[in-house]
Amino acid sequence: MSLPIAPEISTLIYPDTHSNDEVVILEDTTVRYQIPRERIGTMKEFIIRRMKGQVQFVDLLALHHVSLQVKKGEVFGLIGANGAGKTTLLRLVARVMRPTKGRVIVRGRVAPLLAMGAGFHPELTGRENVYLNGTLLGYTRLQIDELFDQIVEFAELQDSIDAPLRTYSSGMLARLGFSVATSQMPDILIVDEVLSVGDISFQEKSGARIRQFREQGSTILLVSHDMGSIQRMCNRAAWLSHGEIVQVGPTEDVVKQFQIFMEVDAV
Repeated sequence: MSLPIAPEISTLIYPDTHSNDEVVILEDTTVRYQIPRERIGTMKEFIIRRMKGQVQFVDLLALHHVSLQVKKGEVFGLIGANGAGKTTLLRLVARVMRPTKGRVIVRGRVAPLLAMGAGFHPELTGRENVYLNGTLLGYTRLQIDELFDQIVEFAELQDSIDAPLRTYSSGMLARLGFSVATSQMPDILIVDEVLSVGDISFQEKSGARIRQFREQGSTILLVSHDMGSIQRMCNRAAWLSHGEIVQVGPTEDVVKQFQIFMEVDAV
């Protein structure tokens, strides 16, 4: 259970002095959560105890004074250990949360693939979830109608599209989520470990679609623990640790330093 701390007013009043080539900009960005000092088992218990003033919180810095720029058309990798702040950074870019301090500028339509099955309802069918998820991504009903057949075909779900989503495997969920989010070329595509889910053939197919978007000028932010994928696909990368950026630069250099650190840390 964690609660984001409300953004400061100063996040709204910076002048924009960046070039149009920069489509994702973080300036001195901090995200601070409040988490209960002790573990609370259920939401009901949390609400009751909080109403009684019996919950004590401690601050957790998910991101700390992060500044970063991503240029139009880049494939930009984010690497780091679990809990480094990578997913929090992607949530800021996807506009599903705001920073506690600093500012985030995002220019263009974003297609976020932040979590397997995010934006889906387990009791609805695959067909109904295509329309639900497409609407959340900003598509109109007419656009989804026109895209529906190719979404289902790409996801390879022709035989199960009218089954409830709760009957889907994790791989089927990932395929459907990826297919909906990438059914039209976005300005910015956010991919958080989704390519590691599913069978090898779909990983290759989804990788090919991302490469197609890259060739057509989309900006792509990619989080993965697979350093091979990061090196193959990314122009530049950033290494995050404990909410701070350790290094930004050419992918090969950043990955090499991260791997050296991990080997030393494991000794």
